[in-house]
Amino acid sequence: MIKKILVSQPAPSSEKSPYYEIARKHGVEFVFHPFIKVEGLSAREFRQQKIQILDHSAVVFNSRNAIDHFFKLCNEMRITVPEDMKYFGLSETILLYIQKYVQYRKRKVFFGTTGKWPDLLSVMARHKNENYLVPLSDVHSDEVATMLDAKKLKHEECIMYRTVSNEYPADQPFDYDMLVFFTPAGIQSLLKNFPNFQQGDTKLACFGKATAKAIEAAGLRLDLEAPSTEAPSMPAAIDLFLEKENGKA
Repeated sequence: MIKKILVSQPAPSSEKSPYYEIARKHGVEFVFHPFIKVEGLSAREFRQQKIQILDHSAVVFNSRNAIDHFFKLCNEMRITVPEDMKYFGLSETILLYIQKYVQYRKRKVFFGTTGKWPDLLSVMARHKNENYLVPLSDVHSDEVATMLDAKKLKHEECIMYRTVSNEYPADQPFDYDMLVFFTPAGIQSLLKNFPNFQQGDTKLACFGKATAKAIEAAGLRLDLEAPSTEAPSMPAAIDLFLEKENGKA
């Protein structure tokens, strides 16, 4: 019987989160604790990449983290971002966040409609004369650079922030029936926090193929993987799993 579930993400900001609905429906308790956190590079670390921010006419953001750390570094290095800088983002939601730092001018912002790279690349291809700067995390693939090369766009990738392990509170019991992970880094952090972790009857759930591979590579048992045809989201997958596991089907 599953009664207590650890989700390795920040607690939802909305009371309408599906996690709370599942908690009521199945009589389970959700505890939220991110096993990873994002921290920015210092100006000194960034300079080691020998990248000149002002050599670029456009910046491409794939997340709010990228926006935060881009402007934080510019401020730390006393770089004044020119008013004619253009901003490209995977989605309008991401780009609206730049209002925290600069005025949102429609003629200077461009975004995709699906939140996926191929869609944004089609938009960027219409601006072939730009020199693109792409801030990334230390954990990234070369896929973005390959796609930009294929479009013959002038670009330069740079690392502006990194993913690090987030310590589990020493005074908090680790007595969960199920653990839910979303990234390979989360699995690495679990094993760093608990080097002698024994899975036993604890169920492990994950979102995405990369995280599933990380669980298996760590010699752990994967009990639930999302997305699937029946469950496109992690909450939906947990809901179905609890119906079977807790005998409420």
